[in-house]
Amino acid sequence: MNWYEEFGEQVRLNVPLAPLTWFGVGGPAQFYVTPRDVAQLQAIVARLRENEIPIHVLGSGANLLVHDAGVEGAVICLNSPEFKKAEIDGTTVRAQAGKDVQKLVLECAHAGLSGLECLAGIPGSVGGEIKMNAGGAFGDIGSAVHCVTVMDTNGQVYVRERDDLVFGYRKSNISARFILSATFELSQDDPTRVANKVKEIWMFKKNSQPLADHSAGCIFKNPRGLSAGALIDQAGLKGSIVGGAEVSSKHANFITAKKGSKAADILTLIEQVRTRVQDKFDVTLETEVVIW
Repeated sequence: MNWYEEFGEQVRLNVPLAPLTWFGVGGPAQFYVTPRDVAQLQAIVARLRENEIPIHVLGSGANLLVHDAGVEGAVICLNSPEFKKAEIDGTTVRAQAGKDVQKLVLECAHAGLSGLECLAGIPGSVGGEIKMNAGGAFGDIGSAVHCVTVMDTNGQVYVRERDDLVFGYRKSNISARFILSATFELSQDDPTRVANKVKEIWMFKKNSQPLADHSAGCIFKNPRGLSAGALIDQAGLKGSIVGGAEVSSKHANFITAKKGSKAADILTLIEQVRTRVQDKFDVTLETEVVIW
């Protein structure tokens, strides 16, 4: 009996990952796993550990580039209804890892809760955005986090309190493989004012970023004191094309994937941009997008 047979439809083989990422490119997952709840996640992880199968955790695929050959091992996605819940109690919000952040932002705005507006227009799930401390010019998710419930690959579940959490630029000190849920402490405000702020930030991003195209958000992290987008623009790289991949003419730190493009096109363009910026400005760009 194969290890996955006891989990039925929660484990599928050779599932294409391209439709599950915002780039829309990349090969299949050897095993695609969607546990129903934490107990089943623990059971599945135990089997994966016993069989020495690599584990990858997939959020909403908004900050991810998958190689054309796909991913060896198990890709675990916490997208079952149990992992998409969110509860509001006064100014405290508890959200599961798979909760869509844009939906959470709107729910908080409707409840007159301020603190997550800065995430408007940033696609992703709660777990993924906390892991990388998603944010931008208007703030980041880490500033609103009170505590985070995590699970390691031994199946141990524990809570990281605020005093034990460190959020930096596009990173956190959370090393556990799985973020299960998070609690946010927000502030009460007028629902109309919060909603207007969300709309204002979303419109700013819509006007300055290619939100309607297939992309994965910013490709590179901003070097200290500099703008990656500005460096790429000044290097004359806006509109550069490799196959179906293109440096966006709207925002130079975005690479868009046209129909028929491959992950190889995007990877090649990333390296071309990195090399040109290094040669012209002696600045090494570090990728923000996760590459599998």
